[in-house]
Amino acid sequence: MAEITAAMVKELREKTGAGMMDCKKALLETKGDMDAAVDYLREKGLAAAAKKAGRIAAEGLVTSYIHMGGRIGVLVEVNCETDFVAKTEEFAQLAKDIAMHIAASKPEYVSRDEIPESVLEHERSIYRAIARNEGKPEHIIDKIVEGRLEKFIQEVCLLEQPFVKDPDLTVGDLLKEKIAKIGENIAVRRFVRYERGEGLEKRQDDFAAEVMAQAQMGQ
Repeated sequence: MAEITAAMVKELREKTGAGMMDCKKALLETKGDMDAAVDYLREKGLAAAAKKAGRIAAEGLVTSYIHMGGRIGVLVEVNCETDFVAKTEEFAQLAKDIAMHIAASKPEYVSRDEIPESVLEHERSIYRAIARNEGKPEHIIDKIVEGRLEKFIQEVCLLEQPFVKDPDLTVGDLLKEKIAKIGENIAVRRFVRYERGEGLEKRQDDFAAEVMAQAQMGQ
C-alpha cells in the first residue's frame, strides 16, 4: 500500500472539499488511490460539502458561552440555510461548541480573508527582524518569514485553529463535516469575546487548559 502523505491528504481535500480526517480515512480505505478516494467520499456524501459551502446561509442563531464566574463571555453568530436546521438540537450544540472554542482559544478573526494587510505587513516586519537577529542567511529570510506568518494566521483565525474538543480537526474541518451531514451550508459569520479585566495580564494558558478539560468531559 502506498504511504499516505500529508500532500496526498491536501490534494484530496482540495479536490473534494471534504474534511482533513475524512480525506485521510478515504485514502487509507482505498490504499492511496486518489480517484478511488474521491469516489469513496462522494459515496459517503462528504465531497458535496464544498459545493454546499458556496450557498447563501442567512438563517441560524446567535448563541453565547459564559465561563464559570462570568470571567469570559462569548457571543457568536452561526448561520445555516433554513430555519428548520437552525432550530435543531444538533445545530444549537454546534454553535455552543464553537462559542466554547472561542472562549478557550481566543481567535481574533473568523478566517484569514479578514486579516487586514497592514496587520500582515506588521507581522512580516517583526519576523524579518527576528530572523536577521538570529543570524539567518539573507537568501532564506523571506521563506522563514512566510512560514512564521502562516503559523501566525493559523493561530489567530477561528477556522484554522484545532478544535478544542477534537484537536485532530480544525474548526473549518468541523464545519465541513457538519455541512456534509446536515446537507446545508453552515458558516460562522462573526463573534465577539469579552474577558473581565481585559488588557491586564491573566493566566490565559491556565484558563484555556481548564476550558479544554471541560470540553473533553462534556463529550
